[in-house]
Amino acid sequence: MKEMTRKAKAIAAAFGVILAAAPATTFAQLSTTANGPYYATPSWDQKLTTNRFVILANWNNEAVLDRETGVVWQRSPITFDNDLSYAAWTCHLASTGGRRGWRLPRAEELASLLEPDPITGMATLPAGHPFIGIHTNSGDFYWSATRSAQSANTVWVVSFSIGAGGPFLPYDRYLWCARGGQGVDTQ
Repeated sequence: MKEMTRKAKAIAAAFGVILAAAPATTFAQLSTTANGPYYATPSWDQKLTTNRFVILANWNNEAVLDRETGVVWQRSPITFDNDLSYAAWTCHLASTGGRRGWRLPRAEELASLLEPDPITGMATLPAGHPFIGIHTNSGDFYWSATRSAQSANTVWVVSFSIGAGGPFLPYDRYLWCARGGQGVDTQ
């Protein structure tokens, strides 16, 4: 393992994790060494600039904890088109990392993964994020569990290419299952 700074070691020790070697321009990759706790209590009012994401090694590196929100994400979302009911069913049956209890995320949870790019102003996933296989082409949208307040027939989706989303009819989209956090939006 590459040499770590004292601050990084202190952070790692405080959260019961080890800090894996990572390029200086990316988030330091945290991974768990034992069963929790790996993080401070999440709070939506905090903004973590480093070590926000923890790859859960004891979940076969298949899941990532967002320490800012407390949501656990699949490390690799399902990137073949699914209609809404199939997407919800797929998350419900998922056993990512040997764990059940997955669900479609709320629109706010998906949007919380985005950060504004200081140059373009477009919201994107943070540089150095640990996720694999995220589709970021124009028109690539991910399902949420958030129903539109204007129409019961539409559901919010989020795009990681344009950093935005909106209510859409339940046609085929990608899905990214989540676990924990705030839960389903019953709007």
